[in-house]
Amino acid sequence: MFDRFLWVRCANRGSFVNSSILKSIADQYVDDGGRCVVVDLEICAGVDSTFMGTMAGIARRLMPLGGSLQVATPSERSRAALESLGLDALMEIDPPTAPWRGHLDELRAELHSSDIPMDMPDLDRTKHVLDAHNTLSDISPENAEQFKYVRESLEEEIKRKS
Repeated sequence: MFDRFLWVRCANRGSFVNSSILKSIADQYVDDGGRCVVVDLEICAGVDSTFMGTMAGIARRLMPLGGSLQVATPSERSRAALESLGLDALMEIDPPTAPWRGHLDELRAELHSSDIPMDMPDLDRTKHVLDAHNTLSDISPENAEQFKYVRESLEEEIKRKS
């Protein structure tokens, strides 16, 4: 964590597996008074819908507090995925006036790997994935239609597991 923002670097792929870690770290930061979360996607191979829904949920939590979620250096593929779901309206993608601009190498040199375990009980993970898809569905009718069957399937799975 840096003075004016929380910097989270996603390595490999942003997916349902590591999205719960992003949510946990960001929730604690916001609970402690933080208002700017930066998700660094430079070395991220891609983002799935759960990861994007988690990012959207964080952005929606920060907006009423005067905060924001910013995305640093996404690949064209990740940028296109975010924009295709309308998430560029909720988060700032490579904002030109961000306080971290011009300091990327310095910031990345100070990062360390998280020791937060990725294990999550199966029912909790299913609820997390459903929450992320509900968030995406709330953004637009197109998203709601696109994720309708995913949400229905997850709701059924939660009923079976509960």
